[in-house]
Amino acid sequence: MLHCSLLNISDTGRNIVPWLAAASPQVERLGDSLMLVSYSLRPEATWDNGKPIVAQDVAFTLKMMNCPGLPTEMDQAMFHFIQDIRLDTTDSRRFTLVCTGQSSDYVRNSGDFSVLPEYALDPKGSLRSVSIRELRSGAATAYASVTSFVQRYQAAQLAQHPDNLPGCGPYQLKNWQPGRFLTFTRKLKWWGDALTKAPPILRAVPKSITYQIIPDAGTAMLALRRGDIDLYPLMPAAEFARLRRSDADRARLSFYTVDSYECVVANFNTRQPTLQDRFTRQALSALFDVPGLIRATQQGAAYRSASIVSPRVHPYYNDSLPLPTYDTQQAITLLRKAGWREVNGQGWVRKQAGKLLELRLSLSYRAGDPALEAAALQFRAAATAIRIPVDLRPTEASLLVQQLREGTTEVSLRSIGGNPAAYDFTPLFHSNSTSLYNYSGFGTPASDHLIEAIVQTPDTAQKTRLLRRFQRLLYTERPIYVLYFLQYRIAAARRLGRVPVTSIKPSYRANAIDFSPVTK
Repeated sequence: MLHCSLLNISDTGRNIVPWLAAASPQVERLGDSLMLVSYSLRPEATWDNGKPIVAQDVAFTLKMMNCPGLPTEMDQAMFHFIQDIRLDTTDSRRFTLVCTGQSSDYVRNSGDFSVLPEYALDPKGSLRSVSIRELRSGAATAYASVTSFVQRYQAAQLAQHPDNLPGCGPYQLKNWQPGRFLTFTRKLKWWGDALTKAPPILRAVPKSITYQIIPDAGTAMLALRRGDIDLYPLMPAAEFARLRRSDADRARLSFYTVDSYECVVANFNTRQPTLQDRFTRQALSALFDVPGLIRATQQGAAYRSASIVSPRVHPYYNDSLPLPTYDTQQAITLLRKAGWREVNGQGWVRKQAGKLLELRLSLSYRAGDPALEAAALQFRAAATAIRIPVDLRPTEASLLVQQLREGTTEVSLRSIGGNPAAYDFTPLFHSNSTSLYNYSGFGTPASDHLIEAIVQTPDTAQKTRLLRRFQRLLYTERPIYVLYFLQYRIAAARRLGRVPVTSIKPSYRANAIDFSPVTK
């Protein structure tokens, strides 16, 4: 809505398309470890003040993402491979990224960040004299210009005042009440309008778009039926099925479904004493009745997977892995293999580090999510049947993220979004990310080596082999257990015309709704 990146993902999720970039980047591989990725920016692209978007804005953005003192750990983990940027002295819109590694994933990821305006955030160009390497190494903390920039950035409070950060997208934020709604209005003059044949990513049809925040699914469905809202995305299965059974609702609503690349997983915090061995984690995985959960919470409209890689992605998905089964007897066998023993039919204990450890668990999940709550209740019932006490901990979303990052949870249920165009598992599973987004705390020399090799190899066949090996390693070690991949569901008023749906969250492109008639 507000900002643009160099590249964007297509509606199918399988291809990358130019956005701010005039075309797909040119790639030159040097030796066996370096890669040059060269871009040209669209000549039509301008900021809201009419100034052209230039390579210097890209350089500023990359430096800001590596600035010590700013909360950009995720950016640094995702774009660690970009070592430097070279500006073209003859063309202000051309630049080259110097990357370590030669993977095609790096080419795609190299354009996957919002480009920000230097004139608005750093009008004096205080970061121009500092390199990305200096910022990343911490050497730049000695620069007074860097310190003053960080202070100015923090003082702007952009999370609470996005109006302080002008963008180059087709919309501007007109009104916002946190927790209630956001309203975006179409800019009267936007650079994308100058394109004679705008690609779908650069379409911006609606004059105004309001997002209503309605946490309760039932309330949201009633609002859709009353016409208070026009579109309900990521709809729970039960409400979606209820609407489709109604003749009146079918007459005024259109319904869409699309397989996603988002999966629901059980996360095992391997830093917790009870969860440090793989046999215990495998045993607990066998206590989830996944087919039953898919029927009960998704109306059967979800698909199973033995891996965090979607089965829809061939040939990367390791189809030689059998789907784990719901089997309490197998769970008991695996617990005994892990060294647990039953005590008078009352529970499980084992000797660990010279102490007697009791097997009792807490299960955390986002409060108010019916599907996660159903999975939590089913797991607790199965665990209780084999004498494992489980304490359920429904938790507010932001607090749960904090607990996951701090490593204070034991077992947790959450969703992981993905797409078939990138396979860098560094943030999720690398041992260097355990203080960031590796919520399982998992990481071994073997797994780290595989993660690094996957993103560095330019050879597709080799990448396929490495990915399949990595999936088998995760399957054996079980830091997470994939329950199922979601199917996205959307119900929309017919007056909107055909809604452009996508397999990537939020599952549709609001800016491309064109109000063309929909036939029944």
